[in-house]
Amino acid sequence: MLWNINAVKELIKMKFNINLSTSTVSRYLKKWGFTPQRPLTKSFNKDPKRITKFLQEEYPLIRQKSKEEKADIFFLDEMGINNNTHSFIRGYGKKGDKSKQPILTKSAKRVSSNMISAINNSGNFRFMVYEENMNIELFIKFLRQLINGQNKKIFLILDNLRVHHAKKVKKWQEKHKDKIEFFFLPPYSPELNPDELVNQDVKANALKHKL
Repeated sequence: MLWNINAVKELIKMKFNINLSTSTVSRYLKKWGFTPQRPLTKSFNKDPKRITKFLQEEYPLIRQKSKEEKADIFFLDEMGINNNTHSFIRGYGKKGDKSKQPILTKSAKRVSSNMISAINNSGNFRFMVYEENMNIELFIKFLRQLINGQNKKIFLILDNLRVHHAKKVKKWQEKHKDKIEFFFLPPYSPELNPDELVNQDVKANALKHKL
């Protein structure tokens, strides 16, 4: 439930038996420091206990183990972007004059691109751009590039994408366990992955300049 004006009006009616107009309630809410806000979305599948356990128990153990083995902790994620994604580009025009409203032309052809990336706590960033959907072969290709030239073992923290749990991927990781080790985030917890911030920044800046 969201606290919109009608809900507030109903609450006032229930508590005080007073009927207020929409404009009056709006004026009071503004006076009291309330503004209409877009709600954050959160998956109902999220398990708060699992998240707390990761933050308070699992991740500290990963950090301690990384120090003992002199390993680098990387967080990994994938993202996709296309030229039809909504953006908030704005330009000035004459108020109320629709005939002179700015027009932004763009291609009707759908153009999309994907990126897989990994970032560590020091900001070391590795990425690969691809056009097709993520699959086992692409994922292993990126993993090969990630460990290539590394002088430290990598502790890679992943989300629960099906490809990440594939048997072929597990077999590859076991073969290279001296160079890379997997750890998994709790399900439906993108806010725990700092690579998500990179994705948001890429999307915001890419769409800012699109034609």
